[in-house]
Amino acid sequence: MPAALTDDLVLPFQIEGQSLRGRLVRLGAAIDQVLSAHAYPPAVANLLGEACTLAALVGASLKFEGRLIVQAQGDGPVAYVVADFDTDGALRGYCRFDADRVAEVCGAGAVTGARALLGEGVFIMTLDERPDGERRQGVTPIEGETLAFCAEAYFARTEQTPTRLRLAVGQADTGDGPHWRAGGLLIQDTAADEPAAGADEAWRRAQAFFETIGEDELIDPSIAAETLLWRLFHEDGVRVFETRKLRAFCRCSEQRIAGVLASFGEAEQAEMVQADGRIRVTCEYCSKVYEVLPEPDAARERIL
Repeated sequence: MPAALTDDLVLPFQIEGQSLRGRLVRLGAAIDQVLSAHAYPPAVANLLGEACTLAALVGASLKFEGRLIVQAQGDGPVAYVVADFDTDGALRGYCRFDADRVAEVCGAGAVTGARALLGEGVFIMTLDERPDGERRQGVTPIEGETLAFCAEAYFARTEQTPTRLRLAVGQADTGDGPHWRAGGLLIQDTAADEPAAGADEAWRRAQAFFETIGEDELIDPSIAAETLLWRLFHEDGVRVFETRKLRAFCRCSEQRIAGVLASFGEAEQAEMVQADGRIRVTCEYCSKVYEVLPEPDAARERIL
């Protein structure tokens, strides 16, 4: 695979002759852009990286135009983490957290996975289909110390599809300083309600291979995605399909910001005005700052 295609991709695959399918995600510049937009503590950045990788792994299977939103929220140091994947490959994410509480949890030496950071709460997947705007949502409790465990429990409860996931997030220095990277692997048993003879054994075998993958392999920039799949499943044979590209992309714009501000009255806008007479709005996803002149009610009515 050319070097330009080793990152920011989803690679679907199937184990030859079996009802076992999966997807491999590799994220480089895209996840670095998402995580570097804020000064996230390492544990929070890891959680958000997992959410973005998970959104890409699951969202890449959608058969309609729209997006998948992965969200988890609870009463812990991280109030919520959200990532959404657009079916054209656009990816974004954001975490809201209490820095003092995160530092306390991380400093205590405890495992700082999803459960420790989010506390008691819920894991949510939302399908937002276009153009009719139909939304479907599934909600399960937060379970396990990683979002991968949360997602496995989600599929077991809501889809009844045997699913295994592995997510990895870390930093690597490829010559120009450390950059965030992420990777993920998903395998599913898509057999019918009455599987063929030997299907259970095939699923157990695939899981055994799955367990051998290391988190370092998932984010290693020197290992191509196809090479990694061959290492895992070459004994049974693995067929790969067309690669899908991923990119970091935020949907914020001047028009969207203006639309939000237009929903506030003149008095409310006046409270937002800073010393130089402008309103500044920062996108919570990408941290881009928009400067807007407040509009009086009469002017806004003419614009609308």
